[in-house]
Amino acid sequence: MTADTAPEPSSSGNGADAIIHAFHRHGIDTIFGYPGGCIMPLYDALIGSGIRHILCRHEQGAALAADGYARASGRLGVCVATSGPGATNLITGIANAYMDSIPMLVLTGQVPRGLIGTDAFQETDILGMTLGIVKHSYLVQDANRLPAILDEAIELATTGRPGPVLIDLPKDVLLSPVDLTLTQPVHSGRNQKAMPAISPEQMERARQMLAQAKRPVLYSGGGVSLAGAEGALRRFAEISGIPQVVTLKGIGNPGRGNPLNLGMLGMHGSKAANRAVQESDLLVCVGARFDDRATGKIDTFAPDARILQLDVDASEIGKLRAVDLGLLGDLSELLGALAQPLDIKPWRDWCLTTKAQDGYPSPELHPAFHTRITGPAFIERLAEMAGPEAIVACDVGQHQMWVAQYYEFDHPRKHLSSGGLGTMGFGLPAALGAQLARPDQPVLNISGDGSFMMNVQELATLKRYGLPVKIIILDNQCLGMVRQQQELFYRNRYSEIDLSDNPDFLQLAAAFGIPGRSIKSPDQIEGAIRDCLDFDGPYLLHVQIEAADNVWPIVAPGASNDQMLESSPYRTTQQTQGATQ
Repeated sequence: MTADTAPEPSSSGNGADAIIHAFHRHGIDTIFGYPGGCIMPLYDALIGSGIRHILCRHEQGAALAADGYARASGRLGVCVATSGPGATNLITGIANAYMDSIPMLVLTGQVPRGLIGTDAFQETDILGMTLGIVKHSYLVQDANRLPAILDEAIELATTGRPGPVLIDLPKDVLLSPVDLTLTQPVHSGRNQKAMPAISPEQMERARQMLAQAKRPVLYSGGGVSLAGAEGALRRFAEISGIPQVVTLKGIGNPGRGNPLNLGMLGMHGSKAANRAVQESDLLVCVGARFDDRATGKIDTFAPDARILQLDVDASEIGKLRAVDLGLLGDLSELLGALAQPLDIKPWRDWCLTTKAQDGYPSPELHPAFHTRITGPAFIERLAEMAGPEAIVACDVGQHQMWVAQYYEFDHPRKHLSSGGLGTMGFGLPAALGAQLARPDQPVLNISGDGSFMMNVQELATLKRYGLPVKIIILDNQCLGMVRQQQELFYRNRYSEIDLSDNPDFLQLAAAFGIPGRSIKSPDQIEGAIRDCLDFDGPYLLHVQIEAADNVWPIVAPGASNDQMLESSPYRTTQQTQGATQ
């Protein structure tokens, strides 16, 4: 049964019915979850409802799948779990959504109201546990308030700066009779705070800042996509001619093949991006939050630049870096009003020359390119063969940075990456959520051998629902990013990074009924990628790379972005030989 054939709504039912009715009212047709005792009334109401429930194999997988669904589609992601361990297993996924401002509705079962506070079976204070990682939360005490709470929660999650909203549902509330017509929001206007109007004087000052700049840089982040302002940003950049840099979540904002896109800035940013920012005299920050991974040492970040910051969230204006002017409002409208041609040709020429000289090094220049597979070489070829339609869900680690450096995207919603929280295990469930949101587009999960093992159980979900996600594991038999930092900043004192006893990933996938292939030499890359992309169904491509490979450049934690390392002062002779054999 689909949402189109769902039963006609009635005016009465119980709390669980109220949730189903809210789903239909708001066009929610897909949710992710795992059943249990206190949430069971909702699962009973799902029968015949027309709502597609995706049974993930772990509640964390359900939360991250809802996250991936929301990132890829721009719609609300919904996850459901029971009380106690079901709810606590959602916490990492909730925090991940909160850090990256992803719209998510989280529904958790709770023990009956009369048992709350008695240490009842599977009782946890999920409301208290998640206070710091949700946009808002509710513990429903009156069943008749549930329809209005649901409407308000969905509005809160999806408007303004998006984020997760949690509703904790006592079992007896789910079973209590409800008047389903009571949908007036319980706190009307909670999320309707009007933004202060921008004065003509502020807009004129912003235009003057742009006109006076000789070395401006356009610095954009994930807020652009959340605001649906990609087109406005590109028009502003084209009219003004300002060179661009992006954050990890802003990758894709400039579009594919944009010559004035200098790449990602920050810890693993391109030399061209970091150099341009450090030399700039005006930083136009759009939907970015001056994250420490982007700025490095904040006191030395863009030291000579004035700051013009555009955002929808007042709390971000000047939070980490004092701004010369902050404009709060709709990003598309602001960018449209500020677009103007700028006389900065010498600066553009300098940036283009710097990009040509100091961009990410070509993987073909890697000393071992012809004898073994390197992460950059593989990612660059994968990007060429997968084409612009593919959605990529990354896990966290070195492979994530290689994707950020070498895979060019034409839209930020095609690059799904855990930015703020850095959640290992994000990629596989996010990919399955994205595939459900975008069934007609190819979806790739690019993972490392460490991250892949964290939510490997979701292979069963891929197989059950026949989702044709392509899983690519860059396997260096270690926790690569930790190993790299221990090499560079702990003088080769390696601690607990060895993963050489991982299972055979092909046999593991085969146990779930998913075929695959393993490769280890460059001459296998193209054929293996073609086999992977062309297979009709889920597929696992295992790519063996060297443990000694590092991500370059890198800015040491706490250092300035102009202090980029491109080699290791502690690389041993044995490591060097291993990297070039």
